[in-house]
Amino acid sequence: MRTDDPPQQAGDDPLPPVRDVLTAIATGLWRWDNAAGVVTLDAEAARLLGLPARAQTLTEAGVRSRFHPVDWNEIDGIVQLAVAEGTLAEARLRIMDEQGRRVLRIVRSRSKPIVDAATHSYELIGTLQEVTEPPPGAAHRTPVTGDWRRSREAFLLDAGRALAEATSTEEVLRVASGLSMPGFSPDGLGVFGIEGDRLKVIGHHGHKPGDDTPFMAMPLDTDYPAAEVVRTGRAVYLSSPEEYHERYPATWPLAQRFERQSWAFLPLTVAGRTMGAWLAAFAYPVSFTPDERAVLTTVARMLAQALSRAGVAESERKLTEGLQRSMLPLLGPRIPGMSVAARYVPTGGGLQVGGDWYDMIPLPNGRIAFVIGDVQGHDVRAAGLMGQLRIALRAYASEGHRPDAVLSRATRFLSGITDGITGGSSGEAAGDRADPRFATCLYVEADPASGVLEMARAGHPEPAIRMADGTVVQRPVAGGLPLGIDPDADYPTTRLVLEAGETMLVCTDGLIETGGHDLDSGWTRIRKILEEYDAAGDGDGGDGLEELADTLVQAVHGPSSHHTTGPLADRREDDIAVLLLRRTGRPELRTAARRTVLTVAQAEPERIAGARQHVRELLHDWADPDQVDSAVLMVSEMVTNVLVHTDGDALLVAEVIGEPGTRRLRAEVSDSSDDLPHKRHPGELASSGRGLVLMELLADAWGVDPRGDGKSIWFELHEGNGSPSGEA
Repeated sequence: MRTDDPPQQAGDDPLPPVRDVLTAIATGLWRWDNAAGVVTLDAEAARLLGLPARAQTLTEAGVRSRFHPVDWNEIDGIVQLAVAEGTLAEARLRIMDEQGRRVLRIVRSRSKPIVDAATHSYELIGTLQEVTEPPPGAAHRTPVTGDWRRSREAFLLDAGRALAEATSTEEVLRVASGLSMPGFSPDGLGVFGIEGDRLKVIGHHGHKPGDDTPFMAMPLDTDYPAAEVVRTGRAVYLSSPEEYHERYPATWPLAQRFERQSWAFLPLTVAGRTMGAWLAAFAYPVSFTPDERAVLTTVARMLAQALSRAGVAESERKLTEGLQRSMLPLLGPRIPGMSVAARYVPTGGGLQVGGDWYDMIPLPNGRIAFVIGDVQGHDVRAAGLMGQLRIALRAYASEGHRPDAVLSRATRFLSGITDGITGGSSGEAAGDRADPRFATCLYVEADPASGVLEMARAGHPEPAIRMADGTVVQRPVAGGLPLGIDPDADYPTTRLVLEAGETMLVCTDGLIETGGHDLDSGWTRIRKILEEYDAAGDGDGGDGLEELADTLVQAVHGPSSHHTTGPLADRREDDIAVLLLRRTGRPELRTAARRTVLTVAQAEPERIAGARQHVRELLHDWADPDQVDSAVLMVSEMVTNVLVHTDGDALLVAEVIGEPGTRRLRAEVSDSSDDLPHKRHPGELASSGRGLVLMELLADAWGVDPRGDGKSIWFELHEGNGSPSGEA
C-alpha cells in the first residue's frame, strides 16, 4: 500500500458514473466539431433541444434551427472570445419550437473550447441545463445575467429596424407578431386603438377569427385593462389568472377562455398622447421583472411610433390615390365594333400622383376620341395641371373640332396657365414663378364603323399596331411640339385605317423607358409582348385585351408589395399610362393580308428612315433576308425620288398577301405629279438616274401607273424566288 493513497474509511462507497449523475440532475452533454460542422448530443441534450430523447449527431444547421437567431449570433462572439482567452464559453440560449414562433425553454450552456494548434480549428465540449422561470414575486431576487442583457440589446436593435421599415399598419402588425423577445415571448398579441369614446381592435395575432368580437366596440369606461391603460396612460401587468380575476372581475370571463397565464397591457404613446394600447399575453407565468418591463415598454414605444408613421403614410396615400383616381376617367360603355382597355400606374417613388392621363370622349358626329398624355413631372402640381388640361381637351373635342384644332387650342390653353404662373406676383415663391411645365399628348378620333383613325401628335411617343397575324409595326404619325411650349404651334393630322383584328397601343414614355431602356430598346421589349399576345379568345367583350394590358404593365414594374419584390419593382421611375384599342368584327371579315400606309411629307425628309424601318418590320419573318434588303432599298429610292423631283408628299402603301413561303409583297408609292419617270443610263459619276435600273434588277415585277391626280410607281417581290440581285 502506497503511503500517499487516501485512507479508505469504513462505509465509503464508490461514486456513481458521471453520465448517471448528469442525467439525474437533467444536464445534457454536447460536442460541437467546428471543422466538420457537426454536433453530437446525448439523450438529455437532445431532449432539451426539443428533439427525440436519444443520442444523435446533427449538422450545425440542424442544431442552429432550434435556437433563437439572436442567441445563435451572440454565441459565436462568446465562443471566439473563449478560444482567444482560453476560458469557458457560457451563454443563455432560447430553444424555439419547430415553427420558430414560441420559446420552449431556456437553457444554459457551459463549454470548453479545445483548439487544434495545427489547423486552428476547435471543438466545444460542454453541458446544457434548463433554466426555469422565476416564480411570481421573486423578480427582485433574480439576477439578470450579462448574456441576457446582450440578447435584449440585440433584440431591440432588430425590432427597431424592422418596425422602422414597415410602411403600413398591416406591415407593422406583421412585424410585431414576429417579435421573439429575449427569454419570454408572448403567444397572443393585440393592438387597440381609439374611435370616439370606444376601443377598437386594430389587429391581433395568436387568436382565431372572431375572437376579437367582444372587444370591437368596448366603451372606454369599461373595467378592462386596455381601457384603463388608454384612460390613465399607465401600463398594467398581470402575472397570474388570480391577479387578473381579482383586479378586473367584470371582464375576466372574456379573457378566461383564452387560457393565458400572464398579461401585459402597455400604452401606445406618441408626443405625449395615448393613441391606444398593446396587449402581450403569455401561455406560461411571467413575473415581469424590471428588465422585462423595460423591454416591453421600449417595444410599445417603437410600436406606437411605427403605427403613427404608418397611419400618416396611409392617409397621404389614400388622399393622393383619391386625387389621381378622381382625375382619371372611367372608360365609357362598350363601343360596337371596338374594344378598349386602359391602365394607369403611378410612379414607385415619392407621392403616388403624376401627370399621366388617358380619356375617352364621345363626339357629336358619333365618333369616339381617345386621348393619352403626360404632363411634365410627377407631383401634385403635375396632377393639377393634368386635370385642367384634360378638362380643356374634353371641352374642345365636345365642340366638334378636328384633331389638329383640338391640340392647337390645348397648347394655347396650357401656355396661358404656365405664363400666368411664371409671371406671378412678387409675393410668390421664386421656385413657383420659374417652374413652367409642358405636356405631350396623342389625340385619336376613331370611327368604329369603318375603323378610320385620324390622329394628331404633340411630342408624344408614336403608336404601335399589332396586325391580325401577329406582326407589330410602329406607325409614324406627323406631329408638333409638346403642348405649352409654343402657343402658335401647328399639329398636322395623320389618317390610317385599323383593320378587323388589329390592335393599336398608345402609351406614355413610362412604359417604354422604365428600367434603364431608351426608346429603341423599350419598344423592342414591348414588341415582344405584343407578338406573343394571343387574341384568339378576344371577342366583343375585350377580355383578351384586359389581359394584354395587365401583361404590359406587369412586365415593367412587377409586383408592388414591398415584401414580395419583383425583378423591376425598384425601377418605377415614371408614371405609366396605357391605352389599347382593338377593332373587332366577325372572323370571316378579317383578312390575312398585312397592309400598311405611310405618308412622308416634303418638310420631313427624315421620315425616309422611318419608311425603311417600316418595311423591315412588315417583313420581319420573310424567308429571304436579301429580298428584304432589296425591298428596303427600292422603297427608299422611290420615296426619295418623290421628295426630290416633285413638290408634293409621298404616300407609301405596302401589302403582304399569301401563306408563309409563297407570299407576295406589293409596295406602291404615289405622288401628285403627272410627270412620269423614264429609264436612263447614267454614267459612272452621275448622282442620280439609277432608280428604275435598280428596280429592274431587284424586283420580280414593277411598273408606273398614271392616275388622274398624279401617278404611282410600284414593285412586287415573290417569297421563295430568291434574290435577282444575287444572279446579277
